[in-house]
Amino acid sequence: MGAIGWYMFRTTIGAFVIICATLTIILWFTQAMRDFDLITSQRQTLFVFIGITGLIIPLLVMMIAPIALVIGAAHNLSRLSTDSELIVLNAAGVSPWRLLRPFLVAAFVVSALIFFIAAYLSPLSLRKLRDWGTQVRADILTNIVQPGRFTTVGGSLTFHIADRKPNGLLIGIFVDDRRDPNEHATYLAEQGQTLKNDTGTFLVLEKGSIQRLQAGQRDPRIITFDRYAFDLSKFASGPQNIVYSAREKFMLDLLNPPNDPSTPNLSDQYRSEFHDRLASPLYPLAFIILTFTFLGPPQTTRQSRTLASLNLIAAIASLRLIGFLSIIIGVRIPAVLAVQYGALFLAMAAGVWQISRGRAVEPLGFVTKLAAVIGQRLARPATS
Repeated sequence: MGAIGWYMFRTTIGAFVIICATLTIILWFTQAMRDFDLITSQRQTLFVFIGITGLIIPLLVMMIAPIALVIGAAHNLSRLSTDSELIVLNAAGVSPWRLLRPFLVAAFVVSALIFFIAAYLSPLSLRKLRDWGTQVRADILTNIVQPGRFTTVGGSLTFHIADRKPNGLLIGIFVDDRRDPNEHATYLAEQGQTLKNDTGTFLVLEKGSIQRLQAGQRDPRIITFDRYAFDLSKFASGPQNIVYSAREKFMLDLLNPPNDPSTPNLSDQYRSEFHDRLASPLYPLAFIILTFTFLGPPQTTRQSRTLASLNLIAAIASLRLIGFLSIIIGVRIPAVLAVQYGALFLAMAAGVWQISRGRAVEPLGFVTKLAAVIGQRLARPATS
């Protein structure tokens, strides 16, 4: 690529890394705060909290990377334009394709990163997130339930214990079970303790009673017991019973959806998810071509650079919106999935054609006039 090409490539990739890392940390922090109850109410360690919430970072990077690349490339081109380097390179006879080459190389690097994340890393991290969350919820009596406090798990199971002994013995146990819509069960026991074996996790209750109220019945049935094993594994199934969603499947697994009569549209969801991941590496290429189309040609006026940036934002937003809508609608109408590919290739073809002309994209006349009027009105108070 030459010295100029490597310089543009390094600055673009450097800006991309900084922007992508910054945006990822910000979004990760906002998502992590939603799960902060892992430390507060569920008594988890900070390491567990960071580990669980950090597993969504690959998914965030996959979503942020194309936008971060656009911001990095736009910053690089704007700086080159501000320093008049684009004008000098154009006057020296450097073709637009030579200037576009380092940005395309950067786009291919980002596309390869996105493809790796979409095909393998993101589903792997989401699987581990599901497995880890299941293990945390499975040990509810050790990590969640606190003495003297009513704790609801999953919205249908409420626990209360009076005290917890150092040897793990639980005193004064109350369990309210509403998981079965046809039966409401309440368990009371003087004491109990948790037991784990190969068949699951159990709460062994001693010296207590069970009150069962069937749906439609007025009077409950009361059963006393000396010893009763309450199955906790039914609430928090083990990793071997986890059913992964389409987003948690590896890319090759999406080509062979399971035949489940209870979910007849599962194959449609798998198809839509597969095409969403397959098209995701194309966005950096389309975005970088559009960025160079609007900001690559030499420009001297600040107004034209501002309008070009606004046009670029509108083009990228429209292209991404078309992709989202085609994936959503494509679940029910598979033919719509082709719209995303058509929009991407059309945008790239239009950008290549415009670059070959060697001219800047001229905004519409009414847009230029509107921007001039707004600029004059904003500048009027400052001069008065």
